[in-house]
Amino acid sequence: MNNKLIHVGLLGRTNAGKSTLINALVGEKISIENKKINTTLEAVIGICNINNTQIIFYDTPGINYLNTTKILKKKIKIQIWETLNKVDLLLFIVDVFKYNHLEVIKDLKNIIEIKKPILIIFNKTDLIKNEVILSYIDKLDKEELVSDFFNVSAKYSKGIDQLLKYIISQSITKRWKYINNEITNKDNIFITNECTRNAILTYLHQEIPYNISIKNLKFKILNNQHIKIKQKIEITNYRYKSIILGKKGATIKKIRENSQKEIEKILNKKTHLYLEVSHINVQ
Repeated sequence: MNNKLIHVGLLGRTNAGKSTLINALVGEKISIENKKINTTLEAVIGICNINNTQIIFYDTPGINYLNTTKILKKKIKIQIWETLNKVDLLLFIVDVFKYNHLEVIKDLKNIIEIKKPILIIFNKTDLIKNEVILSYIDKLDKEELVSDFFNVSAKYSKGIDQLLKYIISQSITKRWKYINNEITNKDNIFITNECTRNAILTYLHQEIPYNISIKNLKFKILNNQHIKIKQKIEITNYRYKSIILGKKGATIKKIRENSQKEIEKILNKKTHLYLEVSHINVQ
């Protein structure tokens, strides 16, 4: 049986559920999930191998960045277009509970120039009645901008199998890019750093700046097979240090415990996580 391959991009407004969906599709926690805005800052690749077909998923920051002028956001805009140019099929994720027809049409017209098949994925369908979703589909279908529609609940993995079957049907005979047991091209250090960044976003709400970075200082598997991890939370504004630490260190403790628990779940190993906060000067 010949191997088949397809590259799939995920795009949508912030908090539409792109990261949750890619994790549901791949079956692992690959891309950082959080209710804050634009938590996916890299085109994280997830790989799903089903029988003789390999599906490579590209997750991107929110489509909000496509009309931006700020320097940092312009870099992300470039990254989005680079990702779109790599893929064979685009999944455009829509939070059906917050559906805005004019906004969706505007976004679709922004990306239609890539001239690649686009699927509308209505996510969070567990929150709304089916007849309402059907009315959205009927209205969008008349615009003739997309190839097909799928209804899913990424959080509860509903509709995922049907979506995967369709994706497989669009694959072509081609040599696989990754070996059979690879899930993501990001290593454990990247994923564990993401766990800590996710924990920071969870506990600090709107106060935390999105330009903080997590640096790994140590990642060591001990003799008892436990993992020892040391990470540095780097900030560019000194006043954020007290916010991250919290009163008597309460906030940084919650961040550490949350991240450590998530790391243990992903790596399936007892983990000892140590965090420090450091101010860095930016020239």
